[in-house]
Amino acid sequence: MPNNVSMDEKEMNLTDHLSELRNRIIIIAVFFILFFIGGFVFSKDIYSFFQSDLDFKLTVISPGEIIWIHFTLAGIVAIACTIPIFALQVWLFVRPGLTQSERKATLAYIPAVFLLFIAGLVFGYYMFIELILPFLLSLNDGMFNEMFTVDRYFKFLIRVTLPFAVLFEIPVIAMFLTALGVLTPDFMRKTRKYAYLILVIIGTIVTPPDFILQLVVAVPLIILYEISIYLAAVVYRRKLKKHKEFMESDRLDG
Repeated sequence: MPNNVSMDEKEMNLTDHLSELRNRIIIIAVFFILFFIGGFVFSKDIYSFFQSDLDFKLTVISPGEIIWIHFTLAGIVAIACTIPIFALQVWLFVRPGLTQSERKATLAYIPAVFLLFIAGLVFGYYMFIELILPFLLSLNDGMFNEMFTVDRYFKFLIRVTLPFAVLFEIPVIAMFLTALGVLTPDFMRKTRKYAYLILVIIGTIVTPPDFILQLVVAVPLIILYEISIYLAAVVYRRKLKKHKEFMESDRLDG
């Protein structure tokens, strides 16, 4: 009988976890849809912002591109605005397994996730407008008639900027995983050379085949990784200190 009860409890726990996970996903999806609608309403204003940074007019060659740009801009707004909601739902899902101190510490990561994502987008957009696009246009040098379609331009822009937004999350991800005990600063240091290689490859992919541009992009990403190691080490030391204090208090009580 005890074994049957135990199995029933495990099944109930699994069912509860799956039910909670479903509810979290539904909440994220609802907010995404709401932000998407808001982005769609203001997509014309958002497009005007991007167009203001260009010295040329973008072109559409089919009616489908018109609706595509509205959906794309609305999607970008929805993703950016849903990031903190997503982070909060993840935190609420793992909260029961965290201690009181871990809950307070990890809760501060939620605004950091959003701010770093936006910072990554801004950095990537700056790299694109100030370095990558001028470099590519300089290669033309009057050889061709330039005509940029909305579809091709924004696909290229997103391909360049979105990886930066994701990579800028490395510090907060490293701190969060360290707080949970999944990651350690020593592991990050040991795998540093592999991380550098991956970051350099990403920098090569998102930039034109120019060494200076690739270096300009790769160096900030490498610095970001080093900052992640430092922040993870801070979290790790605090975690060890609290564990030591807990063990000492437990020994004195015993």
